[in-house]
Amino acid sequence: MLSRVCRSGSLSFTHRLLPWVQSTTLSRSCRVQPSAIRHVRSWSNIPFITVPLSRTHGKSFAHRSELKHAKRIVVKLGSAVVTRGDECGLALGRLASIVEQVSVLQNQGREMMLVTSGAVAFGKQRLRHEILLSQSVRQALHSGQNQLKEMAIPVLEARACAAAGQSGLMALYEAMFTQYSICAAQILVTNLDFHDEQKRRNLNGTLHELLRMNIVPIVNTNDAVVPPAEPNSDLQGVNVISVKDNDSLAARLAVEMKTDLLIVLSDVEGLFDNPPGSDDAKLIDIFYPGDQQSVTFGTKSRVGMGGMEAKVKAALWALQGGSSVVIANGTHPKVSGHVITDIVEGKKVGTFFSEVKPAGPTVEQQGEMARSGGRMLATLEPEQRAEIIHHLADLLTDQRDEILLANKKDLEEAEGRLAAPLLKRLSLSTSKLNSLAIGLRQIAASSQDSVGRVLRRTRIAKDLELEQVTVPIGVLLVIFESRPDCLPQVAALAIASGNGLLLKGGKEASHSNRILHLLTQEALSIHGIKEAVQLVNTREEVEDLCRLDKMIDLIIPRGSSQLVRNIQKAAKGIPVMGHSEGICHMYVDSEASVDKITRLVRDSKCEYPAACNALETLLIHRDLLRTPLFDQIIDMLRVEQVKIHAGPKFASYLTFSPSEVKSLRTEYGDLELCIEVVDSVQEAIDHIHKYGSSHTDVIVTENEKTAEFFLQHVDSACVFWNASTRFSDGYRFGLVYHLPAVHPFLAGRGKSTIKARGETGVRLEALNHQLLKNHLNMCDGARVSGITGMRQQVLPVVKNRLPMQRTRV
Repeated sequence: MLSRVCRSGSLSFTHRLLPWVQSTTLSRSCRVQPSAIRHVRSWSNIPFITVPLSRTHGKSFAHRSELKHAKRIVVKLGSAVVTRGDECGLALGRLASIVEQVSVLQNQGREMMLVTSGAVAFGKQRLRHEILLSQSVRQALHSGQNQLKEMAIPVLEARACAAAGQSGLMALYEAMFTQYSICAAQILVTNLDFHDEQKRRNLNGTLHELLRMNIVPIVNTNDAVVPPAEPNSDLQGVNVISVKDNDSLAARLAVEMKTDLLIVLSDVEGLFDNPPGSDDAKLIDIFYPGDQQSVTFGTKSRVGMGGMEAKVKAALWALQGGSSVVIANGTHPKVSGHVITDIVEGKKVGTFFSEVKPAGPTVEQQGEMARSGGRMLATLEPEQRAEIIHHLADLLTDQRDEILLANKKDLEEAEGRLAAPLLKRLSLSTSKLNSLAIGLRQIAASSQDSVGRVLRRTRIAKDLELEQVTVPIGVLLVIFESRPDCLPQVAALAIASGNGLLLKGGKEASHSNRILHLLTQEALSIHGIKEAVQLVNTREEVEDLCRLDKMIDLIIPRGSSQLVRNIQKAAKGIPVMGHSEGICHMYVDSEASVDKITRLVRDSKCEYPAACNALETLLIHRDLLRTPLFDQIIDMLRVEQVKIHAGPKFASYLTFSPSEVKSLRTEYGDLELCIEVVDSVQEAIDHIHKYGSSHTDVIVTENEKTAEFFLQHVDSACVFWNASTRFSDGYRFGLVYHLPAVHPFLAGRGKSTIKARGETGVRLEALNHQLLKNHLNMCDGARVSGITGMRQQVLPVVKNRLPMQRTRV
């Protein structure tokens, strides 16, 4: 019988449990060999670690992030979690996963207790099997096989099912925990055990002794003898709670044992403001005492005695007694395998009950405000949006002293904690603020047709015309780190394009971000839409923000490649406009100009080494080794204090070479440079395609044929000829500020990642392959001081000899 039940669970666990199923009649004395235990540990995808835990029980935790400090935890498994969909038998796959998670937390040094349902369902399965077996034998003897199809199974009394299922349920738990070298103990209680003082003390002492011996108590109501619950008799006050179901039992146990956390697993994601499944139902992230009036409860669970209303009452009672509570879904196949550990890690799972209300709005409320404000932005005239941006530019210069003072606090707090390149990105200066103000005014001037611009008109019938018009994407979530100057840039782009905006900056720039956001909202206030741009200051982790698929339409990460990868992994149903790493190459051809090469290398590497368009790998043609040109390059790098890393081939040419590069695919972001030797332009192209990031790559040569070959064959966003890599910038392309490129019509097509492809500005619409040719061009500090003298000239479009438009997602 049980082997048949096992097949409904997870395959890996079934294989481990099958020998036990075949060789036991639910004996509680079985043990697993050490070799099997080692196999289980390697099978588990959750690490076994020990964490320091210390907390004096008193008030409940105020924030989710504090849950990782919970030492004593009660996990309540509802009937819908433990039982199968047919309500007859146990969901072994889910149980195996839950036991694994509880074991992981137990092995971390926490004290775990389980309050479980399932005895009735397990007993129902056993009794049904026995009844069918006895009926089939009797009817086969007396009536023949033809009447087997007409057998009816009588209604089974719940107490009898509980009596038949308790021993089997406990044996199953014990077998599962034994595989993790953990002992479990069964405790059956009734309501009288809590109301009789002597019994209550005995129960308390037994539980403490079990926890002291590192044993997991498995607690359940003794359903074989428990009387029916009296209506409206539970939850009479702080000191009295009637145990009429496992929800109230778990709450009573949590308070009695002074637990830090009570996790209630059910078959819904948490607490909704309306019955789950209704059109306007919204999941409540944090529930506070007194919010009951704002919730409309639905019917109870398909199985079990309690419903969500009973769970909320029990949770509030436990919260008042000093235990934090989370109600979450323990049945969803995508999350049940890590729901308990996610809750303890402080991730946004289910509904968290807290007695402390935050001072500001929740991130969900901020998302709603951003969407509402963005819609109002889109209805403004272009001149009104430009007026907001101009006002923000003025505030950046007028409030310069306050901004720099806040930035100074960030720098002082970050000193010694951040690397030098990150400190440079974090730093603001008068020249940077002036440059920001100039850039914002350019955004205002160039954004007149960002929204509502007609791209195409088609007459599809007489007196019927179809127009393709640019519209905002919706709500953008921009996550950036160590760059406070990113905040006004992105805010101006969002304002110009009529998008609502959620900003999540790094904590290292908290003071700078706060004042820049206040100035942004002050600028928006001139048209009464300050809520359109929101700065997330709550404790939400980035991973939690990436799950708000109903509030966010596009995520734009601005930071390290690791940040981008983490966000792409965490995003749930939201497109991510992910930029690539800035592993930029410069190939010095055998016919390169001596006059140009040192200036180009210096500008590309040394002008701003922390930028994503700074040079990281210099490819030298083999014929240039041991020539005056090569010596000039090395001497210049030495003067600029650039640390050189030798590629494998370059190192083989040298007797005493610099330190050999650890990886040819490295973005240093500092005064460090990799030098490698190639034999031809084709080898340089192959190297770039293998180790580059498709960002910006340059050839330095006087041979036009070689240059055209390089420009045509290098598959990167920006491919330059005799120009600095630092020209890969929105300023110089006439796009004002830049973000990784994305076509607006791709923003809602279910793509999880949109590959960066060149630079883009206010319109966010071109995925173009940028080619810059034939002139010696360097930045020479133009980003800061020389930008006012730069002007973009719009040239007529001519037929290109090269494939200029390379659109890719």
